[in-house]
Amino acid sequence: MRVAIVTESFLPNVNGVTNSVLRLLENLAESGDQALVIAPDAEGVPNTYAGHPVRTTAVIPTQNFLPLNMPMALPQKRIEHLIDGFGADLIHLASPFALGSYVTKVAKRLNIPTLSVYQTDLGGFAKQYGLGVAQTTLQKYLYKIHSQTDRTLAPSTSTCLELHLAGVPEVYLWRRGVDINLFNPNKSDAALRDSWKGGNKNKLIVGYVGRLAQEKRLLDLIPLDSDANVQLVIVGDGAHRKKLETSLPNAIFLGFKSGPELAKIYASFDLFIHPGPNETFCQSVQEALASGVPAIVPTTGGPVDLVTNGRTGYILDISEPELLTATVKSFYLKRNKAQMSVAARDSVKKRTWDSIFKELRAHYQDLIALKQGENIAESSGVA
Repeated sequence: MRVAIVTESFLPNVNGVTNSVLRLLENLAESGDQALVIAPDAEGVPNTYAGHPVRTTAVIPTQNFLPLNMPMALPQKRIEHLIDGFGADLIHLASPFALGSYVTKVAKRLNIPTLSVYQTDLGGFAKQYGLGVAQTTLQKYLYKIHSQTDRTLAPSTSTCLELHLAGVPEVYLWRRGVDINLFNPNKSDAALRDSWKGGNKNKLIVGYVGRLAQEKRLLDLIPLDSDANVQLVIVGDGAHRKKLETSLPNAIFLGFKSGPELAKIYASFDLFIHPGPNETFCQSVQEALASGVPAIVPTTGGPVDLVTNGRTGYILDISEPELLTATVKSFYLKRNKAQMSVAARDSVKKRTWDSIFKELRAHYQDLIALKQGENIAESSGVA
């Protein structure tokens, strides 16, 4: 199988879109399939990944607002040349926006089936930045792009419903995988936990992992930062970091972490929290659960699918200070924390990347077969 993967974000930018594309490329390589990556240009973009070639296109940087780069108005012939020369059986559009919009037109001319993955709530981000007009415009633009692809995969029931209500056809639920061997409760580090507690052995370690951006709503954690029985640990980096360090003076900021070091940090938390209300899925919540750490998530967005309230974590309006502090205090006093930890890991341990990509491969094969059937019907003159 030959798959052209068009992504709005790629290395060296690390985010949910990039990570999903990297796991996909690794899986395709293991299966003996061939892929071509078309991504926005940036300093440090690799020429290959997992043995697959990477080709880039010029971009207008938008990192201060959108969690991706916006491609410039690029002559479509260049993209068409890349895809046509590769001989793609299918085009995979990862969180399509400007670049994805170009490629859907190219795909129709080349008669190649397209699969799009809805992964970024740009309208929600616009709202968090106070751009109400842009919110509606961006969402309509995204819906239009997905409506032009042959099939759209969405990561949660809420995003599936959103797309259905917007009139996007052929929407299917497709979740994300998690590395249950890397993210594991046995990675917990007592010495690391003690260093965070600073001599107060009774402190509850509450952690966050993700970009430090306005739309993540980390300022909602101020009540926890003021609690002497809670130690906030913030993992990640971004434009909002300096403001957060001022607003959360008692929190420990660790910067960007990955791999085994990140796994150790996750497993050393007592409780995980992600206050962002516009997450289409939220991989960090799933990684925390795999690490045996119950999670607090907001009442909107994809994380609602990941947490069972009172069993593997808590679903609540994190922007309500009294409710947030009461929930954390309730967990602090809970005697069955170990049971919640076991339940948290059990809830995701079957969501391996292998099982997730088997589902994706089935979508690929289905779309390729449908396109072949259409072509046969057209060539035989069947309406």
